Amino acid sequence: MFKSYLIVFLISMVPLIELRGALPYAVAFGLPILPSYLVAIIGNMLPVPVIFLFARKVLLWGCDKRYIGSFFTWCLQKGEHGGQKLKAKAGRGLPLALFFFVGIPLPGTGAWTGTLAASILDMDFKTSVLAVMGGVLLAGVIMMLASSGVFGALGALFG
Repeated sequence: MFKSYLIVFLISMVPLIELRGALPYAVAFGLPILPSYLVAIIGNMLPVPVIFLFARKVLLWGCDKRYIGSFFTWCLQKGEHGGQKLKAKAGRGLPLALFFFVGIPLPGTGAWTGTLAASILDMDFKTSVLAVMGGVLLAGVIMMLASSGVFGALGALFG
């Protein structure tokens, strides 16, 4: 049983997959949903402070490197351009926008991407982490319901 929870934990730490892949794995292998949800949340949130504190620094460091410089520069420019557009639209509601960005479980909208965006936008650490955590909790609930067949049952009932 420990091995299965360890796999859920590790899957939830993988960029782009995160808890969106960990919870369906847990359900598919018959693990209890609540402990799986908690393990996936912890695994998904563990990299967030590290990403926030170091991602921008690593991208800036890599901008002038021979093989990776153009990619790192592109990432920074793309992130800053997109971030400025988001800031202009969201204004003071930027933390709420970050919450929904992370919370709606679509490909590429998880804690890793949201935290990287917050770091590039120079958002406040505490505000960013709380918005990302709220988003991860929301995404976890949505994925838990989807993985348990609740949405399919509702569709069959009302569809």
